[in-house]
Amino acid sequence: MLSLIIAILIGGFLIGALGRLVVPGPNPMGIFSTILVGLAGSFVGGIVGRLIFGPRYSYAIGLSLVVSVICTALIVYMVQRPRRM
Repeated sequence: MLSLIIAILIGGFLIGALGRLVVPGPNPMGIFSTILVGLAGSFVGGIVGRLIFGPRYSYAIGLSLVVSVICTALIVYMVQRPRRM
């Protein structure tokens, strides 16, 4: 159980870090915010991918990674947007 939680946190961090790299400019987020944004982007990306590509979407690991990073980048952009004004 503990290894599952650690794997989820590491996955959230990696997806969050990739999503932050896509958005230009400085991203003053801590590691906890990066993990939360990565987990949220993965969740939203999973739903969006399933709706667009159908039930076989879960077997396309590369495609699911790309969709998750894009959704995470959109979330990072929306979080950063009010700070830039």
